Amino acid sequence: MKSMVNSTEVHEFRLLGLTDIPELQVPLFITFTFIYLITLIGNLGMVVLILLDSRLHTPMYFFLSNLSLVDCVYSSAVTPKVMAGLLTGDKVMSFVGCVTQMFFFVAFASVDCFLLAIMAYDRHVAVCKPLHYTTTMTTSACAQMVVGCYLWGLVESAIHTGFTFSLSFCHSNVIHHFFCDIPPILALSCSDIYMNEIVLFILAAFNVFFAILVILTSYLFIFIAILRMHSAEGRKKAFSTCASHLTAVTIFYGTVIFMYLQPSSSHSMDNDQMASVFYTIVIPMLNPIVYSLRNKEVNNGFRKAIEKMKTRLSI
Repeated sequence: MKSMVNSTEVHEFRLLGLTDIPELQVPLFITFTFIYLITLIGNLGMVVLILLDSRLHTPMYFFLSNLSLVDCVYSSAVTPKVMAGLLTGDKVMSFVGCVTQMFFFVAFASVDCFLLAIMAYDRHVAVCKPLHYTTTMTTSACAQMVVGCYLWGLVESAIHTGFTFSLSFCHSNVIHHFFCDIPPILALSCSDIYMNEIVLFILAAFNVFFAILVILTSYLFIFIAILRMHSAEGRKKAFSTCASHLTAVTIFYGTVIFMYLQPSSSHSMDNDQMASVFYTIVIPMLNPIVYSLRNKEVNNGFRKAIEKMKTRLSI
């Protein structure tokens, strides 16, 4: 009888990655490098711009800066290793490295999930209760909501990571994925993973459905308020803003539901990889565009920052 290898005796995992076709390695590396650079520049640039421009020191931009920071972290937990694997072919991940990657990815993906909901609530208050906005979205209230998101993300990630890596792995150490995510690692275990699947489903369902409930409720009231507006141009602008936000929300939550809220027997690792590319690599790049670059106040702040830089360089 083959002896069971305990999870603590597993020293490394091997990631299959996105593809083994040599002709695709370099093009994919160039593509993901380009996307990652845009992600870093766009999100970190947004954080710096909001910090430097006092006119952007409002609740909405406070949430945007946190969203940008979170996108940088959870994209950085995955993308550099993917790029290294495509460039060098080294797809080996140490046990500790795999634990670390999963912990940071799950934690900040959860924070991202709830920040999207908070941003929808913020817009609801701004559009539907403008006279009460300053008393509702106070500095302390905004800070408490954001801190709550971070705390919940860290707690949830600790639960998932602890449950996952307390399992025994005796089938293989080859992860059919391009990063250390929960479902493909559970597939390697020879332990009973029933409780892991229940915990994963319950926490993921809570995250998704609670956040979606907040978002849909907020936007329902927003749309009602928009329909009552007398200005056609104002309605068009508001609908455009909502459409961009809801598009990003749909992509993010759609892929999360596809990945985590289905039975393990229904999982196709190839389909999971395609879905994962969107919410780990592409969405963090899109968020600065969807939430910020189309915003007139941010564009004005960016132009003035460029003008100040040119003035200082010319002196």
